[in-house]
Amino acid sequence: MTHQVCRAVRAAAICIVAASCCVAVGQQPVAAPARPPAPGDVDLQASRVFVFVGKTGLGHDHAVVGRLQAGQVRLGAADQAGMLVFDMRSFEADTAEARAAVGLPGQTDPITRRQVNDNMLGAAVLDVTRHPTATFLIRSALPAPTLSRDRRPVYSLAGAFTLHGVTRDVVVPVEVEQRGPVLRLRGGFAVKQTDFGMRPYQKLGGVVGVADELQISGEILVAAAAAGAAVPAGPTALPPTGPRP
Repeated sequence: MTHQVCRAVRAAAICIVAASCCVAVGQQPVAAPARPPAPGDVDLQASRVFVFVGKTGLGHDHAVVGRLQAGQVRLGAADQAGMLVFDMRSFEADTAEARAAVGLPGQTDPITRRQVNDNMLGAAVLDVTRHPTATFLIRSALPAPTLSRDRRPVYSLAGAFTLHGVTRDVVVPVEVEQRGPVLRLRGGFAVKQTDFGMRPYQKLGGVVGVADELQISGEILVAAAAAGAAVPAGPTALPPTGPRP
């Protein structure tokens, strides 16, 4: 009797395992369809942030590129117009993409790039271990009364920029270009490292170093509303925004 029970248990176990294998092979899990982007959603893969860092003394100019971790921009909103979250761990110095974006010629060798990245991301400057993100809380995103030099609409993004644990108010003018279902936002602003509790890198008693000012710019791709973006009129052209080479 005992042997019969054991054989029955083993047979049942084999059937269960076989059935599980059939389910695993024959019924692969179906991935949920991706949610289409809502108006104002930022394309995190295609958007980029650039920083131009000038030199002091015998130092060198640097270009930095980074990505966004999250983002939403509601153009035309007078309140709660969105937020951009910067992934500070993604920032890299002197890549070919970054140098081209800010207008710096030439290339930087891998060893120098590694040294610059270590200094930039380390505790003395960005300290990404303690501050892995920076944020721009956009209070309003209203059309400006002027157009860009290319006769495109300009919006003023006003809000609070938090970097290295310190928050300052900023206003960022952005040029808006409609590209089918996507809006391309391009603009920039400048901040000082010391205003955010950071110390500009120096060595050899200041003979080699970088400037206090950081010129931050970006190209942010945002999902447009179904009806398209509003295009304000304006008689005056704005100078281009963003970092100066």
